[in-house]
Amino acid sequence: MNGTLKTAVLAILRPLVRYLIGQGWTYGALAEALKMVYVAEASQHYGEADGRTLTDSRVSLLTGIHRKEVKRLRLLLEEHGERPMLRHGANIAAQVVAAWVSMADYADPAGQPQPLPLRSEVSPSFEGLARRVKADMRPRAILDELSRVGVAQEQEGVVRLLRAAYISDLPEDQVAFLGENVGDHLRSAVHNLEGGEPFLERALYFDALPAAVLEEARPELYRMGERLLREAHQRLNAAESSEGPQRRLRLGVYYYEEDAAAEPTEEPAAEDEPHA
Repeated sequence: MNGTLKTAVLAILRPLVRYLIGQGWTYGALAEALKMVYVAEASQHYGEADGRTLTDSRVSLLTGIHRKEVKRLRLLLEEHGERPMLRHGANIAAQVVAAWVSMADYADPAGQPQPLPLRSEVSPSFEGLARRVKADMRPRAILDELSRVGVAQEQEGVVRLLRAAYISDLPEDQVAFLGENVGDHLRSAVHNLEGGEPFLERALYFDALPAAVLEEARPELYRMGERLLREAHQRLNAAESSEGPQRRLRLGVYYYEEDAAAEPTEEPAAEDEPHA
């Protein structure tokens, strides 16, 4: 299986490496980051599988990283943590938008998010929405963030949602979302490889659709994805409770398209049979 696994790893890494090159990351920078990942994953998932104490030497044996480096990296992980943290303001703003587009109390008769008074004691309001999602930020600060990125607009005390999703224009937010979303997608896929009850991990694939078809269908495909996420939020938000064991969930939708590969104009040369 090593050949197949290598091909899959290369396919996963290629778009990431292309982006890193554009950001000035050399191979050495990525290699340094990968060392930290190896140490973190070995420590968390493999170190005590056979009952042995998780020493630096044990982690070194599992990862192939020198013991002194393992010690240095473990100290860094203890100091800084392992997961990138989404900026607090971006996280809260995203939660407010998700609630606004999915909760019936904040929708008009057609099911679309309705304009909200900034504050009101008798009807749904933006401040009430912020309290509903248990935001630990002032509603005005949340509104300022949504206005800054063009997601919401306030006029004469009424707040209108301009886009159905919070998308930050700050590079650090975009990179944090990348780590969270793609990271959980990979965790789902790897979980399915390891066996057990499988998680949802599916994709629809076409390799030769006319470009005009996609130009027409793309907006509707986006709406279908947004509808799925909105309905899922409605279903789960209604059941939210602080009682009993807690679990973390992420349900994602993604879309990608590019020009189809050109058909070969000549017969490819015959390949050698693989050696046994």
